[in-house]
Amino acid sequence: MYKNERSEFFYIDVTYVKYLCIGRPYTRHWIPAFAGMTSGVRGIIGIIMATNATDNLNIVKHKRFDKFMFWLLRIKPLPIHSRKLERAGVKVVLKLYAKSLSEFSGIISFSIFMAILASLANVTVPYIFKQFLDILGSGQSPTQITSLHNTIWLFFGVAFLGWAGWRVCYMINSYFSSRVLALLRQRAFSYLLGHSHEFFANTFAGALVQKVNRFAQSYDALADRILYDIIPIIVQVSFILYILTKERPALALVILIWLFVFIIWNYSFATWKLKYDASRAAQDSLSSGSLADSISNNQTIELYKSQKIEEKIYSDVTNLQALYTRFSWQSASVIDGIQALLIVLVEVAVLYVGVDLWSKGLMSIGLFVLVQTYVLQLAERLWSFSRVVRDLYEAFANAKEMAEIMTLPHSIQEKKNAKVLKNAEGEVTFHDTTFSFNGKNVINHINLTIKKGEKVALVGVSGAGKSTLIKLLFRQYDPDSGMICIDGQNIKDITLESLRNALSLVPQDPALFHRSLLENIRYGKQDATDEEARASAILAHCDDFISELPLGYETLVGERGVKLSGGERQRVAIARAFLRNSPILVLDEATSSLDSHSEEKVQDSLMKLMENKTTIVIAHRLSTIRRVDRILVLKDGAIVEDGTHDELLENKEGLYAKLWDIQQGGFLKDEEDEEIENEK
Repeated sequence: MYKNERSEFFYIDVTYVKYLCIGRPYTRHWIPAFAGMTSGVRGIIGIIMATNATDNLNIVKHKRFDKFMFWLLRIKPLPIHSRKLERAGVKVVLKLYAKSLSEFSGIISFSIFMAILASLANVTVPYIFKQFLDILGSGQSPTQITSLHNTIWLFFGVAFLGWAGWRVCYMINSYFSSRVLALLRQRAFSYLLGHSHEFFANTFAGALVQKVNRFAQSYDALADRILYDIIPIIVQVSFILYILTKERPALALVILIWLFVFIIWNYSFATWKLKYDASRAAQDSLSSGSLADSISNNQTIELYKSQKIEEKIYSDVTNLQALYTRFSWQSASVIDGIQALLIVLVEVAVLYVGVDLWSKGLMSIGLFVLVQTYVLQLAERLWSFSRVVRDLYEAFANAKEMAEIMTLPHSIQEKKNAKVLKNAEGEVTFHDTTFSFNGKNVINHINLTIKKGEKVALVGVSGAGKSTLIKLLFRQYDPDSGMICIDGQNIKDITLESLRNALSLVPQDPALFHRSLLENIRYGKQDATDEEARASAILAHCDDFISELPLGYETLVGERGVKLSGGERQRVAIARAFLRNSPILVLDEATSSLDSHSEEKVQDSLMKLMENKTTIVIAHRLSTIRRVDRILVLKDGAIVEDGTHDELLENKEGLYAKLWDIQQGGFLKDEEDEEIENEK
């Protein structure tokens, strides 16, 4: 990290965070230098930008007005971030919202009608007062008293209409808005789950959760601002200008000029300040990310005794956050101050013009009161106009984040006429399959047939392509060329649901839901009974540790199963596979987290599980795969050796024999292997 000689920018070399840039090319970012930003903060911003955590925030330069405002508010210059949103615009956001609102079109129209009616009633009340005062000022007679009584009843009717209109509007809005919010979250979540493994591998889970929630909350903000601010402003301004033009055009002209200046000022300042509000939101996310990162790594912090370092980093981030907050509050005070000045000026102008009209006999007391009331109504309604503009912009910006994802086509899609894979027997075939990732060939022209019921192991050094081959089989990725078939059917031609039902996976590091043990086991087969799930748990030797828990099968396992040990989580995954009972079984280091005692029990269960199933085993401990029918040795995405354990050992120059020798002669030597050698 160093400073550029030609400009006040810091250069962030993100090599040290390249482990976060999975799936992204090596990148570098320029970040503006400013007082108070320590290297820790710059480093965190570099990490955030390098990993797209704030959705491609681009640094933009300050303009003269920015510098003037910083001087006026006595705040040091803050970095401005400009958010790029390429795939989704306002029309796309509105279109996505319209899909969820279509079934409520009638009730929404009625709600808007009631808002217009209530706004008209509210702006009509001062005009009735004007009539009332004019009658009072014209003298006293029985006819005038009757007119006053009628005016009072008219006032009551119109005021009651305004009150009832807003009450009905609130009730209707609360009724359907809660349903719309739930529907928006459900549709966003449903589309999100349809994205591929690659999408989720390159996106922070916390950011996705935030985007789904913001998508729904943005609708709520937009709907409230439109219904309770925009519509009343349009109705009141239109009606007031109409009444004043009808009564005294000069007063209408004064109000119109004031409205023009007031709205233009508010809109201009709000749009100028928007970039700082976006930067403040980005800083809030950065602060939350820094806090979450430290909390999730609390054990590492404790082991390395780096609490003070983490405190310093978090302190730097929150201090910068405080500067953004201070700027936001102080700039808001500037808006309020100028708005108050504009209101005073229009009051003076109206009084001045009113006195002039009164001197000519063209201004009554009632009209004076009417104009003053209308000015106050408009001032109250327009006082928060800048906040309305900012909230609308912010709501659309937040909604666009999720709209981008919802307009991004799913990379793994079913064909329109995809067939259901029925009665799968388990033959798996790879036909000249190739696959590349980030420009690197990972799978190179694989030709492979695994017969029904055959047990095959995949062996190779890390990065050889073993896991990728499995991901291709599960259609988490699609190959660049060639095809993969199950029982002679191209997996692209069958439904994803029937494909996944034909496969069972026991991963090396199982991820569990924060639900009960019974629910996690039943995830292998959603319609399974409690008895079936418990029977699978017994087969996988889960019952050994579950029976010792106070709540037994109803025990919550914590986020990602954190309350269980690695071996216990793996046994739950094996129980899922027993319950699923698919014809094709994939074991990815299925016993790697088990101790010797547990492994002995589970190995027996796995042998039963593998009976009459096509089994693919990924293994690094070669001693666990000697009993399989075939061993495939992968190197650089290609199969370089194929045979049984004994056949492969005969080739002393082969990769398998070398790996075997390493494990037998080094610290990876297995206790079981030592026993076998001693027996010999």
